[in-house]
Amino acid sequence: MFNIISKTKYAYIFSGTLTLLSVLSLLVWGLKYDTDFTGGTLMEVKFANTIPSNQEISDVLSGISLNSLTIQASGDNSVLIRYAAEEDKTNDDAWKAINGKYADATQLRVDFVNSSVSKELKTKSLNALGIAIAAIMAYIAWAFRKVSRPVESWKYGAGAVIALAHDVIITAGVFSVLGHFYGIKVGIPFIAALLTILGFSVHDTIVVYDRTRENLLRGSSKEPFADVVNRSLNETLVRSINTSMTVIVTLLAIYLFGGASIKYFSLALLVGVTFGTYSSIFVASALLVTSYELTMKYKK
Repeated sequence: MFNIISKTKYAYIFSGTLTLLSVLSLLVWGLKYDTDFTGGTLMEVKFANTIPSNQEISDVLSGISLNSLTIQASGDNSVLIRYAAEEDKTNDDAWKAINGKYADATQLRVDFVNSSVSKELKTKSLNALGIAIAAIMAYIAWAFRKVSRPVESWKYGAGAVIALAHDVIITAGVFSVLGHFYGIKVGIPFIAALLTILGFSVHDTIVVYDRTRENLLRGSSKEPFADVVNRSLNETLVRSINTSMTVIVTLLAIYLFGGASIKYFSLALLVGVTFGTYSSIFVASALLVTSYELTMKYKK
């Protein structure tokens, strides 16, 4: 049996360092937002033959004032061109420039996102994350209401939420770094990925918590709480790792071969699921033990 709880100090140092670095990255660099959150135009263009390089397309559009221009291949000889402008004349000029250089090009679609709609989407996305986290904490506290010894039921919910925040902040921090150095932007799919991460991570955490509850109800009250939690972790360890590895391998395949349209969505899930598995094993349960030890210390 692995003494996982004995490594709590190292897990806290590792998680604290990554979380702090992620917060600093978000404060200094922030996230680069897609047109979903900033407003603008998304134009998809298909080429009959070889797709020109991003630099070639950028050079073709250089004569037009296009702010926040990003060009991304989307598979099947198509390219997604995003820029901040929403005016019809600007869009017409952009298409004429491309069609003039590449006569075989076909405009598949042009989508417009109004800036006021983008602000509303951003607000609703943040609200969705906040509501999801609050609902998860409330549900776990209710589900574990019959286990009041030696840790109150609401602390199960608090521990799960702290672990979830850990996963989301680190995932956002990774994309902040990627955005600063590689220009990767986030949009609605990124928010969907964060919500999916919340669901997956809390599922892993609840499995460990539920086994802890079973061992507390069936075991002796004389067994130290840290030993009960550690035994519960060991009993669910193989299941958690096997489940997560199956998901991680699938996401890795999607990231490598799934095409540009879902590449960064799968990357966000890959980062979040990896750290979600880690936090479920080394952080969420450790927080229960730490809370118990602090309570015992102040009672003396």
